[in-house]
Amino acid sequence: MSTGSVAAIDLGATSGRVIVGHVGPDTLEATPVARFANDPVQTADELHWDILSLYGAAVKGLREAFRAEPGIASIGVDSWAVDYGLLRNGRLLGNPVHYRDARTALGVDRVHERMPHSELFERNGLQFLPFNTLYQLAAEPADLLDFADTALLIPDLVGYWLTGQARAEETNASTTGLLRRVSPRDPQGRSDWLLSSAPKGRVSKHDQSWDEHLITALGLPRGILPPLIAPGERLGALLPEVATAIGARPGTPVTAVGSHDTASAVVAVPMQPDAAAYISCGTWGLVGVEVEHLVLTPEALAANFTNEGGVDGRVRLLHNVMGLWVLSEAVRTWERQGHPIDLPTLLDSAEEVTASVPVFDVNDPRFLAPGDMPARIDEWCAEHGVAAPRTRAEYARSIVESLAQAFADASLEAGRLGGVDIRTIHIVGGGALNELLCQRTADRSGLPVLAGPVEATALGNVLVQARAAGLVTGSLEGLRDLVARTHAPRRYAPKS
Repeated sequence: MSTGSVAAIDLGATSGRVIVGHVGPDTLEATPVARFANDPVQTADELHWDILSLYGAAVKGLREAFRAEPGIASIGVDSWAVDYGLLRNGRLLGNPVHYRDARTALGVDRVHERMPHSELFERNGLQFLPFNTLYQLAAEPADLLDFADTALLIPDLVGYWLTGQARAEETNASTTGLLRRVSPRDPQGRSDWLLSSAPKGRVSKHDQSWDEHLITALGLPRGILPPLIAPGERLGALLPEVATAIGARPGTPVTAVGSHDTASAVVAVPMQPDAAAYISCGTWGLVGVEVEHLVLTPEALAANFTNEGGVDGRVRLLHNVMGLWVLSEAVRTWERQGHPIDLPTLLDSAEEVTASVPVFDVNDPRFLAPGDMPARIDEWCAEHGVAAPRTRAEYARSIVESLAQAFADASLEAGRLGGVDIRTIHIVGGGALNELLCQRTADRSGLPVLAGPVEATALGNVLVQARAAGLVTGSLEGLRDLVARTHAPRRYAPKS
């Protein structure tokens, strides 16, 4: 095998990029060729993603990629989860609505009137998050859903525009709440048959198909969800007009990757799955362990953990923590108030704070929507009878301490629920650059933290493509060994 190149489109909740990956048996490099903002648009009634601008920027980035590397063997797309575009006859009916839009509350009420979360969890294995796709679809106007003939999650929509092929990649489909992920052998469609026969509530066989019973029960249109495709499978060739626009050779394939960005990130966590937890830390903090089977125990339900699909059929047992969003929104608030913030300087000042700062619940729903985070922290502190921070450095330190505690708690809980003996916590993504957060997570968990790679999502995207193209071979463990050999993580030992 020789070294080759692939291109990754990686769309995050605040920015996107196109990356060229160079991969071989002893080579793994990711070179950004384009970065662009992802700025949501607030209309009079809803918060939207500007998907056409994102797609245009991605195509422009691919043009740069093929200019730099004409021999690119494949293209893969990943993005955030749960959001979608509605189409009819291949035409987009409107900009996708942002998962932070307030409309989700209406969808939650409509769904739970028909099926409580406990029953949903038995069917789909997901934690309760008010913006999961099934709640968003339930909040759509009925006439719009009836008019649409296809719903495509964000990376599937981009893939459709590149290839003309409408498919739903499995790892992202698993976040919708509409994927039936237990054995269909019970004629009543109940999961209790499996739970009673599987050890410790772990379901060893799950059916990757849309849950027609649930879709009908919720009154959603049948047939709106496209066929599934697994990571590593070929989605299709670039449409001729797209290939011409970006300077690619005719027939260049688009390969399905772990299109949920966390699924791609977990591919590139250099861990031993039976002894480690991972934290994919950016706008969100996704904290969990990798397991072979769904964990549908009452304890997992009570802890609000989720079973999301991973590459090669693995299960990502994890909990969503609000993540660096809280810090980013605090910075935006101060800047709107006329106080320019240099984040590294702010974090240095936070590290020097010696005063006691509050550790608040970062998962409180008040921190979900955009807005004045310092004011919301003050509100939380007043409700809980604790002193609020006084300076911007203290707010930053309070946010970091609260995230570190949430990360530590969720890591240890994931290990307990998944039967994994956690000895190490890996932090990948942008959070791996936050030295204070990494150290305080180690301190609060009592476990060493290994930080990096920062570009885990892009690397995971690249690795799945490279394996499909024959540039590398092996299991996930083999791919992670290549990550470990080429991107040594930084170690943070817990301090007493």
